[in-house]
Amino acid sequence: MKSGRPKRRKVRQRLRRGAYLLPSLFTTGNILMGFYAVVLGTRGQFATAALVIFIAGILDGLDGRIARMTNTVSDFGREFDSLADLFTFGVAPALLAYFWGLERLGRIGWLIPLYFLICTAVRLARFNVQTKVVDSRFFVGLPSPAAAGFIGSFLFIAPDSEWKAWLEGAMLVALVGIGTLMVSTFRYPSFKNFDLRQRWSYRVILPWAVGLLALAFHPPAFFLTAAVVYTLMGPTSWLVGRLRRRGAKKKIEEHLEIP
Repeated sequence: MKSGRPKRRKVRQRLRRGAYLLPSLFTTGNILMGFYAVVLGTRGQFATAALVIFIAGILDGLDGRIARMTNTVSDFGREFDSLADLFTFGVAPALLAYFWGLERLGRIGWLIPLYFLICTAVRLARFNVQTKVVDSRFFVGLPSPAAAGFIGSFLFIAPDSEWKAWLEGAMLVALVGIGTLMVSTFRYPSFKNFDLRQRWSYRVILPWAVGLLALAFHPPAFFLTAAVVYTLMGPTSWLVGRLRRRGAKKKIEEHLEIP
């Protein structure tokens, strides 16, 4: 009986080490997707590169969720994930935008993607130092995977920049705007507390059905719409909250003025 206990202890230790390794495997897959997206960009396959970025976003969401589920969150995993995100959601989208058509614009064609990359680095650094002081239900600033997804959806719906000249200007504006939103203080829902096991109202079926139909009918338009909607959530919620506070303050002032 005693000889069996050390064996069981060794098995548990191996399983524990394997549990710590599992999130890092997803993070490694994230880096792989980012590198492959850049390779596809050098070949001019921007629509496929955008899909690879979307897959990387899924892997990035899974590694954190798996780490929390298995209680294997570590400082190493957090730093490894940030470095992977900087490459996949910072370097890769910036290079893809440059290869896509911005290289024809000269100096401004690489300075704007560089601005996006710097904003991504600042966003990730701020996230690392704020993990213990912010509400886990929200992100402060647009998350880097969502920012990369916005640029990816742009490439997905218009993989060839030569068919309309104004698209290059739109890409420049998108890179500046998305980069600025990443370092802003607008709050975005994190969906970390989203639980598929809980009961949902039947009314939820309708928007899910509409989303699936839109995805099947025109995937590029679906991804771009989803990216725009999520990107606007932060500024919109901030504006609504500000208007509500102003209305409440006005009501209090009117109430105090009543004789």
